[in-house]
Amino acid sequence: MKRALVIFGAGDIAQLAHFYFSADSDYEVVAFTVDAAYLTSSEFCGLPVVPFDNLASRYTPDTHALFVALSYSKLNEKRREKYLAAKAAGYRLASYISSHATILNEGRIGDNCFILEDNTIQPFVTIGNDVTLWSGNHIGHHSTIHDHCFIASHVVISGGVEVGESCFIGVNATLRDHIKVGPKCVIGAGALLLADAKPEGVYIGQATGRAIVPSSRLRKI
Repeated sequence: MKRALVIFGAGDIAQLAHFYFSADSDYEVVAFTVDAAYLTSSEFCGLPVVPFDNLASRYTPDTHALFVALSYSKLNEKRREKYLAAKAAGYRLASYISSHATILNEGRIGDNCFILEDNTIQPFVTIGNDVTLWSGNHIGHHSTIHDHCFIASHVVISGGVEVGESCFIGVNATLRDHIKVGPKCVIGAGALLLADAKPEGVYIGQATGRAIVPSSRLRKI
């Protein structure tokens, strides 16, 4: 028997979450929820949308799980806020882990994670809570990704890397082995990171002619 799930959100990420959970999990999506100020329709994907403030009266925490389907807005802060609010309301946070991903870390994955197809998670990796791994990433052995991170597609994180809380890593970025990325960093698309990244730094891909050069800290957020 499938477990009942409510999705927080009513945008593109929520629609994708509905698709993935419905097609490839042991959850049944039964409703959506948003903050009352953002409630513009009573229905989404053919299911009811209810204000979050009234959610527990209709979909109780003891019988329903919740998934926060938000993007990296404000460097993951909006998703983090709703994750903590759902926890405070007593909901168990569900994770989606694609059956088309290669997961070799003995399940060391937190709650409210969204791990899509073609990700490779090697042995001894630890992934925290509320982490999004879009499709096609490589997470190398003995690496740690802390809470509330968003990693876009085709990112290579080599072995022994530590990614701090609330980071964003853009498409096609490459992180060399055994470096540390401080909390709230933005690693831009195509960036090549060969050394530690300081907290709240912005690192972008750089090119000189045909040569790709290591990224350096552009500025502080």
